[in-house]
Amino acid sequence: MAQVIQTSPRPMTGEEYLESLRDGRKVFFRGEWVEDVTTHPAFRNAARTVARLYDALHSPETREILTKVDRQGILTHKFFAPAYSAEDLKEAAQAIAVWQRMSFGWMGRTPEYKAAFMATLGADPDYYAPFGETARRWYREYASRVLFMNHVIVDPPIDRNRPPSEVRDVYIHVVKETDGGIIVSGAKQVATASALTHGTFVGVNSGSAARLQEGRDEDVALVFFVRMDNPRQYLISRASYELDAESPFDHPLSSRFDENDAFLVLDEAFIPWEDVLIYRDVAKCKRFYADSGFFNRFNLQTTIRFMIKLEFMIGLLQKGLECNGTADFRGNQVMVGELVALRHLLWAIVTAMVSDPEPSLGGSVVPRLEYAAAARVYTNFAWDRIRQIYERILGGAPIINVSSYRDFLNPEVRPLLDRYLRGTGMSAVERSKLYKLVWDAVYSEFGGRHGLYELNYAGNHEQKYLDPLQWAERRGFMQQWKALVDECLSQYDLDGWRDATWVWETNGRER
Repeated sequence: MAQVIQTSPRPMTGEEYLESLRDGRKVFFRGEWVEDVTTHPAFRNAARTVARLYDALHSPETREILTKVDRQGILTHKFFAPAYSAEDLKEAAQAIAVWQRMSFGWMGRTPEYKAAFMATLGADPDYYAPFGETARRWYREYASRVLFMNHVIVDPPIDRNRPPSEVRDVYIHVVKETDGGIIVSGAKQVATASALTHGTFVGVNSGSAARLQEGRDEDVALVFFVRMDNPRQYLISRASYELDAESPFDHPLSSRFDENDAFLVLDEAFIPWEDVLIYRDVAKCKRFYADSGFFNRFNLQTTIRFMIKLEFMIGLLQKGLECNGTADFRGNQVMVGELVALRHLLWAIVTAMVSDPEPSLGGSVVPRLEYAAAARVYTNFAWDRIRQIYERILGGAPIINVSSYRDFLNPEVRPLLDRYLRGTGMSAVERSKLYKLVWDAVYSEFGGRHGLYELNYAGNHEQKYLDPLQWAERRGFMQQWKALVDECLSQYDLDGWRDATWVWETNGRER
């Protein structure tokens, strides 16, 4: 990662970003070490997609919307800096939207995702005492270069019925403490887009932290950073949808927006003290996830990202119906209208998150917790409904297509395709292109992975509902809501109304 840091403290360009990935990182794919992810066909187009985001930071058309100078004098992306007002949050939301529209909402873990946490380090670094200087220095480095961080905060789904301290053969834990830092080993998931990042944030999510007990789990109560050139960090990637994409015509999304997920292993990796945030502190591991404001902020990014993706899916569905000649069918309009209403609802929550924030560390503000929790629930289950609507009103239309763009290049079959595969007011090539996009979005391996991602990226299906309930109890909302019921119950009894406002008549007599 050394080549990322330059004497000129400014955001990287796209070219500088690509060069920064050539640092000897250990990415393994199909049994081989990928020495340069920027040129390997499994990663290169996704890397170039991210590079376009960095170029936008310098483009005259977008740089004013995307960047600002923070309170420390650092020129950075607006969401990479702490927010201190509703206006700051509004501008950050606009910056998120500009970046997300460049991939139509199909890349969830672009650089601004982890900015949801990293920016909080600049607001109150001393929250992480005795490692306050770690937070302070990482924020300066991160914000000034607009670094791309991945994160791993989930333990592998192994022996979860046992205490974390008893799964040391798998879970990340301290092996040894030295004068210069710590030696750690273990695995974490899911390192989404990690092959294209500048560093790994290793932490504990709310579900994992809830299982930690003081006096037992200190060796796994850790939060730290790993530089990508750490020789003992291994990223073992899943299959690449980008690699399998035959052409942009056949795979317009997966050929450039595949955020390859990886299984991350640290095998006696040395982590210097200057990269440690929390060390063997169970209480702080339990608190920091909520205290930092990360939860509030990441849901702002994910909701905006999902809404742009939803807008894309609404437009794609409407074009598919028009191609079929069924856009005016009343039942189809009803279902498209449902998605339009969902889009409006979630944008309204975004508006609430930025216009009615709550105080956070160091005098900063973050989106209100209640709004963030609501957005988390409704964005996570929405993809299943989107897919269901596609399947109901597009029917079998997405199946009827050519095997490859090459079919249109065959002079014998081309006239048949032009006649029988055309759409309503649309040529066969245009129809095929449209439905290839539908297939890649909903039914391909890439589309299937997105269905899994949308449902699980923010936690397990139960935790998403348990958190709002627990927070409502902690913040006194449940008591207020029960008090409403108690007030109603207090207004009557067996003898009738206890308040003279109302009249009760029985057997013709007023009581």
